[in-house]
Amino acid sequence: MKPEHENLSADQSLDIITQMIRQAQGNVKSNGFYFLLWGWVVAFANIGMFALIQLEYARPYVVWVITIPAWLLSMYYGYKHSQRERLVTHMDRITMWLWIGYGICIFTLVFFGRTINWNLNPVIILMTALPTFISGIVIRFKPLIIGGVSIWFFGVVCFLSDFEYQNLVGALAVITGYLIPGYVLKGKKD
Repeated sequence: MKPEHENLSADQSLDIITQMIRQAQGNVKSNGFYFLLWGWVVAFANIGMFALIQLEYARPYVVWVITIPAWLLSMYYGYKHSQRERLVTHMDRITMWLWIGYGICIFTLVFFGRTINWNLNPVIILMTALPTFISGIVIRFKPLIIGGVSIWFFGVVCFLSDFEYQNLVGALAVITGYLIPGYVLKGKKD
C-alpha cells in the first residue's frame, strides 16, 4: 500500500506547502505580543527602579513585582494561543524551550543574586541578547536579529556603567531589542 502523500497532485502539494508557509508566518507574527509586553514591562521596571534609587527609596527593586502579572499574562496567552488550530513547527518548539531555559536562568540569578552583590543587570542583559538574537535568526526577522545585537551592546555598556545608571541602560536595551522589533512585527500583521 502506498502512503497517502504519494497520491497528491502537484497542485495539491503546492497548496499544502503554501498553507504551511502562511501558518508559519502567522506564528512568527504572533511573537510580537511577547516582545511588546516584556519590552514595556522591563522598560517601565528599569526606569521605575532608577527613579526609586534617585529618591533614595529603601527597596527600589520592589518595582520588579510588575513582572509577576506579566509572567501570568504570558503563560495565559501562550496557553490560549496553543489551543487554536495552528501548525507547530520544530523551530517553534526550539524557540519556546530556548525562552523557557532563559526564564529558568533568570530565576536562578535572582534567587542567588546575593552572591554577586545583586549586580544583576549586566548579566541579565547579556543573557537576554542570546535568545533574542537566536529568535530573530529562527524566524528570519532582521529587526529582531539587530535587536539582539543591540542588547549585547547595551550589556557591555551596562558593565561599564555605574550601578545607579545600569537601569537606564537596561531600559534602552529593551527598547531597542524588544519594543522596536515588536512594533515592526505588529505592523506586519495583515
